Amino acid sequence: MSIYDFEIKTINGDVISMSDFKNKVLLIVNVASKCGFTSQYEALEALYQKYKERGLVILGFPCNQFLNQEPLGEDEIKEFCSLTYGVTFPMFAKIDVNGKNTHPLYKYLKEAQKGLWGSEAIKWNFTKFLVDKNGHVINRFAPATKPEALEVDILVYL
Repeated sequence: MSIYDFEIKTINGDVISMSDFKNKVLLIVNVASKCGFTSQYEALEALYQKYKERGLVILGFPCNQFLNQEPLGEDEIKEFCSLTYGVTFPMFAKIDVNGKNTHPLYKYLKEAQKGLWGSEAIKWNFTKFLVDKNGHVINRFAPATKPEALEVDILVYL
């Protein structure tokens, strides 16, 4: 099984394949609009703008599993991200990242890169996974890790 075997639904409702992102460096992030880390959208967008021409793609997956911090529907999320933070990187439909309804992509990511003390569970919004151009899940970063702190790691794989 490869990361490119999964299908995902965009925030607009279209189903696409992760294979659309082959040969790209991916930063996959579970996001929320009412979280203490929500301002990371700004730094994520800055990274995307700075490196998208070199092959970086940031994928945002809204999730409402942490204290209901993503109560908005897809259209509202899209509007919030665009108007508040100028987000242009790809955003996707709301998903679960933990529990029995965990999206298959997130099951794969969590198995490939475990968290602190070997835990697979996503602890909070804005957990980040770095994937190289060959689809290997390289690293997992905690929610408190600021996107700008990932720049050195991203550059290694671009």
